[in-house]
Amino acid sequence: MTDEYLFISDCHLDSEKPAISANLIEFLRERAASARCLYILGDLFEVWLGDDDPAPAHGELIETLFNLSKNTHLYFLAGNRDFLLGDDLARRAGLEIIAEPVLLNLGHQGIVLLHGDLLCTDDHDYQTFRKTVRSPKWQTDFLQKPLIERQEIAIDLRSESIASKALKKMEIMDANRDAIVSCFEKHDVEVIIHGHTHRPGIHLYPHARTRYVLGDWNPEPSYLSWRGATGFVLQDPRV
Repeated sequence: MTDEYLFISDCHLDSEKPAISANLIEFLRERAASARCLYILGDLFEVWLGDDDPAPAHGELIETLFNLSKNTHLYFLAGNRDFLLGDDLARRAGLEIIAEPVLLNLGHQGIVLLHGDLLCTDDHDYQTFRKTVRSPKWQTDFLQKPLIERQEIAIDLRSESIASKALKKMEIMDANRDAIVSCFEKHDVEVIIHGHTHRPGIHLYPHARTRYVLGDWNPEPSYLSWRGATGFVLQDPRV
C-alpha cells in the first residue's frame, strides 16, 4: 500500500452503459489496488432506490469493491442520485458512508470534500428539491413504498429534471463563486474537491486556494490523486 489517496465522482453506473462499469471495475482492480484510500464523492450509481433493490447489473462491481476494501479504505459520500444508499449495501461493498462536508489534511493543506451540488446555489428549484428529498421523513416514507412504485416515481422525477434543465442556463447549474469562497472561509481550508457539475477542471483562487472538480465517467475514467511526493494530479481526458 502506498500513501496515495484517490478521489472519484459521477460514475453514474447504469445497466444500459456497460462500458462505464467495465472501466470502473478495471480502475478498481488495477489503479486503486495499491492506494491507501479511495473516496467516492457521490453519484456512483445513476439511480439507487434502496438497498432492497437486487441490482443484478451491479453485482460484479459490488464484489470488486468489497475485495478492494480488504487493503484499501473505501469511503462513500452521497450524491444527488444515490443518497438512498444505505448500510446494507455499504456492508456488501466494503464502503464506509461519510457525510459532507468531510475535512482532511494532506501534507500541509486543509481539504474539504463535497459532492458539489450544495455549491450550485443559483439553482433555487434544485436546492428546494434537495432539501425535501434529503429529509429523514421523506426518505422513510419513500423507502416504505414497494420497489416497483419507487421505480415509477424515479422515472417521473427524472423526466421532470431533464425538462427543467433544458430551460436553465448552464451557469445556473454550475458552482456559485460566492458559495465557493464562503466554503473556503467557513472550513478554513486551502483545497475544495467535488464533482456533480460534470465540468472537470482546476480552479485557482486568492490566498493560494484551489478547487478541483472531478469529471463524470462518460465513459473514460476521471480521477484525482494525491501523493506526498507529487501533491494533487487530476487525470481526465478533457483537462
